[in-house]
Amino acid sequence: MPHIKRFLHKNILLSLKEWPAVYLNGPRQVGKSTLAQEIAQEIQGDYLSLDDVRLLSSAQHDPISFISRFDRPVVLDEAQLAPELFRAIKQHIDQRRSQHKATSFGRFLLTGSTNIMALPQLADALVGRMQTLTLLPLSVEEALKKPLKQFIDQLFSRQTFTFRTFTSKKAMDSFIQAATFPELVVEKHINRSAWFNSYINTLIQRDIQQLAQVEKANILPLMLKLLATHVGGLLNDADLARDCGLNMMTYRRYRTLFEHIFLINLIPPWFNNIGKRLVKSPKIYFNDTELLLHLLPYQKLSLLQNEQPRLYGAVVENFVASELAKKITLTTGIQLFHFRTHDNHEIDFILENSQGEIVAIEVKARETVMASDFKTIALLQEKAGKSFIKGVVLYLGDKILSFGKDCYALPLASLWEEGV
Repeated sequence: MPHIKRFLHKNILLSLKEWPAVYLNGPRQVGKSTLAQEIAQEIQGDYLSLDDVRLLSSAQHDPISFISRFDRPVVLDEAQLAPELFRAIKQHIDQRRSQHKATSFGRFLLTGSTNIMALPQLADALVGRMQTLTLLPLSVEEALKKPLKQFIDQLFSRQTFTFRTFTSKKAMDSFIQAATFPELVVEKHINRSAWFNSYINTLIQRDIQQLAQVEKANILPLMLKLLATHVGGLLNDADLARDCGLNMMTYRRYRTLFEHIFLINLIPPWFNNIGKRLVKSPKIYFNDTELLLHLLPYQKLSLLQNEQPRLYGAVVENFVASELAKKITLTTGIQLFHFRTHDNHEIDFILENSQGEIVAIEVKARETVMASDFKTIALLQEKAGKSFIKGVVLYLGDKILSFGKDCYALPLASLWEEGV
């Protein structure tokens, strides 16, 4: 299979120099194992996959002996399959630290298809000893083999955006089909619909069952499809539970499982003392927009645009959410929120850095931008004061345009391309 460079590669190597252990999590089939094997070669470490039932049995039966036999750094793929190892890893790290702290760094690279929040044994055992990184599906830059564009850095800089034109000629369909799972990008002949059906079945039958015993697994595909129809909207658990025919406790448990295996992403609301009553519900997105279209089901975004324009806008918004999330995995201290007041003023995304500075981003699935598109951004700019850095409307046009102080219309392609 042709090699696709993952931008997170560099971050993993840097983290291994600063931490005894690194946990690389992310959805199944995003290339964690391939990346882990590359890292193992570079750090001259041992690579083991706990998908091997013999290794798994050994790790579960005698975790301390299993860990102690490694003199070199060790890469453990699918580490969540053996939670018994985590205390043994802690013990190994602490022994190294007591003998010679410098030798404790870069000892373990663990990978898993489950969010660390679902693994309290791992999180608790290795607190203060482990850095967590997340590998998501391919970004547009990775899929098209473009250099990484520092889009978020540009947003938070105090420099102005100058007038530019972007020459990207591809339809939005093409970018969504590129920014997905590596196998679908490399193997052009794959039947994508069949691939996604198999993928969802594997998640339900394997990953979810490993996390929790699900009594009504047959309801999970329907629940995913219902969540897909609410993409980009405020999460209303009561309505979704009723539509699924589940009680609230069961529904929330299943929805949390979808989060833990990286199918969906709940973006929390942004709060600050700006004198407005703010909506406290998160918004729901899918980590892969191709998978979202499969669930709707619309294999081509152009079909959705003609038949359901409101949902078309929500899918474009989901695509932006996923691309921003991928960029955030490569940064430090950036968080993603949404903004909505009780009187229906809303902004799709708020980026906030560790200094409390914010960038407001609105998404418009059309080729034109109007001054009215900046109405809520201007209100937030006034209330937020010096913490407001920029307000941006991402749209499907091809020019960077100014709409007042620190407010810009940017082509959606500016997420991954430089203008001319």
